[in-house]
Amino acid sequence: MSVALRCSLFCVGTLIYGFTVSVDGYIADAQGSIDWSDPSDELHQYWNDFERETALSFYGRRLYELMSAYWPTADEAPDATPLIVDFAQVWRDMPKVVFSRTLETVGWNSRLERGDPVEVVRKLKAETDGRLEVAGATLAAPIVQAGLVDEYRIVLAPVAVGGGTPFWPSLPSWISLRLVENRTFPGGTVLLRYEAKHD
Repeated sequence: MSVALRCSLFCVGTLIYGFTVSVDGYIADAQGSIDWSDPSDELHQYWNDFERETALSFYGRRLYELMSAYWPTADEAPDATPLIVDFAQVWRDMPKVVFSRTLETVGWNSRLERGDPVEVVRKLKAETDGRLEVAGATLAAPIVQAGLVDEYRIVLAPVAVGGGTPFWPSLPSWISLRLVENRTFPGGTVLLRYEAKHD
């Protein structure tokens, strides 16, 4: 049986949208800073393991440029911790799709996509067996609105920032969720994992 035929019959990709979020619902403050969300070692390890098990990650241009400016060589820094070294290796190896109409090339196991994110994600979700991740609130917005996200991983940081980039976009209707895991990390950060109840 061909891979394409096998996937048309059996592949069930699970799309996850997760971020560290302030208690008032923002992933970055009004100045674009995420300094308030600096993870503990335990939380960093959690995200390392999450990315290690991700089959495909979707990036918008801004977040891709931010990540690719640091992570490809982060493990070469003299003061790089084992967690940094590990994540750098995971990030380089993880397959990535980058949505951009302005970038000419992308690297580090990435491919450039200029199509409609909703349609591309829908297609690749149907063709990919395993976990997929949408990274970045701007890219996630139309994908969330289209009902394509299967699971939300909200890591609540014990800080209110008062405004900025929201985790949630405006929604056409309610999204009913089922809590499947909660976990507390050092410093009072709390993971809330929710499955979306698709009708």
